[in-house]
Amino acid sequence: MSASNDIVFTRDLTSLFNPRSVGVIGASDDPAKWGNMIAKHLITAGHSRNVYLVNRRGGKVLGHDVLEKISDAPEPVDLVCITVPARGLLEAIDDSLAAGAKALVVITAGLSELSEEGRAIEEEALRRVRAAGAHLVGPNCLGVVDSTSALYLSSDPFGAGNIAVLSQSGNMVIDVDRMLADEGLGISRFVSLGNQSDVSLADLMHAMVEHDGTRAVAIYAEDVRNGRAFVTAARELAEVAKPVVLLAPGRSPAASRGAASHTGSLTSPARVIDAACAAGGVYRVETPDQMVHALVSLVGPRRARGRRTAVFTDGGGHGAIACDALTSRGMDVPRLSDELGELLRQDMWDQSPVFNPVDLAGMGEQDPMSYHRGVARLLASDEVDSVLWIGYFGGYSHHRGALFDGECEAARAVVETVNAQSKPLVVETMFPDAPSIKILRDGGIPIYRGIGDAAGAVAALTPVISPAFNDTVVLPVAKAPVTETDYIATRSLFSEAGVPFPDLAVVASEDELLIAVRAGKPSFPVVLKAMGLLHKSDAGGVILNLKDEGELLSAYRDLIQRLSPPAVTVEAMADLSQGVEVIVGSQQDPRFGPVVLVGLGGVFTEVLADVAFALAPLSAETAKSLLLSLRGAPLLQGARGRAPVDLDALADVVVAVSHVAASHPEIAELEVNPVLASASGCIALDARAILAGSDAEH
Repeated sequence: MSASNDIVFTRDLTSLFNPRSVGVIGASDDPAKWGNMIAKHLITAGHSRNVYLVNRRGGKVLGHDVLEKISDAPEPVDLVCITVPARGLLEAIDDSLAAGAKALVVITAGLSELSEEGRAIEEEALRRVRAAGAHLVGPNCLGVVDSTSALYLSSDPFGAGNIAVLSQSGNMVIDVDRMLADEGLGISRFVSLGNQSDVSLADLMHAMVEHDGTRAVAIYAEDVRNGRAFVTAARELAEVAKPVVLLAPGRSPAASRGAASHTGSLTSPARVIDAACAAGGVYRVETPDQMVHALVSLVGPRRARGRRTAVFTDGGGHGAIACDALTSRGMDVPRLSDELGELLRQDMWDQSPVFNPVDLAGMGEQDPMSYHRGVARLLASDEVDSVLWIGYFGGYSHHRGALFDGECEAARAVVETVNAQSKPLVVETMFPDAPSIKILRDGGIPIYRGIGDAAGAVAALTPVISPAFNDTVVLPVAKAPVTETDYIATRSLFSEAGVPFPDLAVVASEDELLIAVRAGKPSFPVVLKAMGLLHKSDAGGVILNLKDEGELLSAYRDLIQRLSPPAVTVEAMADLSQGVEVIVGSQQDPRFGPVVLVGLGGVFTEVLADVAFALAPLSAETAKSLLLSLRGAPLLQGARGRAPVDLDALADVVVAVSHVAASHPEIAELEVNPVLASASGCIALDARAILAGSDAEH
């Protein structure tokens, strides 16, 4: 990875996944040790590469002769797995590099994750590895597997398949592997991320782009070291139709405690990750079983072009529940046209409801091929993007009654129909082990036991590419650092970027105050603001709607007496009744950089908590998309007879703020709140910024 903001992947990880020779330092006969488990899997994997086991005591391990040093091997060793304690790591690193190692997998723990002493050892190991031009996975990792090259450097065996799994948890991978096996799926590559001191999650994602054996990428990550590179790699995978499914913990609100500004208090790690997923086209899940359920469908070739889903069932209750499950996941279950309904009724019988959900209403017992006719008709319709088929199908072959052959024949016909077109069909059944369902599964149709899981799969197969997917993730060259963040300086920073503000004067006395308003700069009504306060409204430092000189002088004297501010501003008073107050802000995330927030603003920002996020800088299209994703979006579009706001002007403000954030990494948090959006345009009424490392940041 380059050291600049340009995201360029340059690592060649061939030696990591398909080495010509492999060594294990710390090989052991003790079955409780990693050096035993890894060596055992490696030497029984059935590959043709040379394997060298290393133990400083010599002798034999697992019946094989061992070397006292890996550098004693008769050939260069491409990949070395190190399983020694932390105190022996540097010696093992030096020996591996002397043997010509191009890649190292370091199981060793007790380093930066444990102590400063361990951190120093890890940093020195990394320095030596990079100086030699080699790559290091870990340390504190659990190994690497590539089933396509028969490389097994892990404590547990994994079933082979076409899903790459990148994880910071070993037990999580074991769990996912077992669930994948239950679905007839398996793992193409597994990498335990460990401390990511060298090879990062993004590097590994990039390595899957051209890997023929990988069809999808499953990630469990507690830490993304380079967030922008993660997004770039995810986009690369999306562009070659390899979906990325992410399981990332961190939806607890505790992560957002202690931030100083409104923006900071509303930005949580989970929301930042959601923004990154939108930018990278990543499908995010909450649990391992959700991950596997999504992958069951995503490894297939078919995707929905839109959110219109037809529910096809043989029971009214199942149909109603499925409609709710789809709707709750953002899918549409539209009423089908009268024309399509009549065609469907010809395929079934008169009592069949046909306008979505479509219900056979017992027709399947009379004619099992009616299942195929219904599925085929729905998939062929321009009114439908995907079909969710739920209910009893499978029961006839499961019970091996008179309809056994007919149901299996219908299943074969469905497979032929589905594979002849591009729309997805998802099936939920009470009888997942039935012979007819096996026919569907073997034909590549995703099968589920639960309606919720099946509805989630339909949603996963309906990719909604956010406009943010097309925004740049490369940050611009930083501008001259901001050193002053008082209100006037911050206001000027935003104003120069194109954010409009009302007329303003800074005054330090009653005389200066009167001179300003008598000159009409600003003109009445006006607002007074006490400088030097982070949350001026909360402290009583903002006095609104002062209509004449008498009210103005009285308010000014009260402000001085209560707060003794270093200065006071007098500004033109905007008519708040004629618009919608919006907050626009940004926070520098340590992994993903500047993250923009938009939401309903003003003094009730935290109360409403109606916000959306995206990585900065934003395009106007992304800005509009964020604004329209808010629960309060109808207010922007003219609810209850109000005129819609100038959405283009509001999006321009969001874009301007995003560019300020992207160009000034020294600003930890910034916001314009409120921005008064109306039919005639937008105007910013307050602004603040907090420098990284300042007292206010904490």
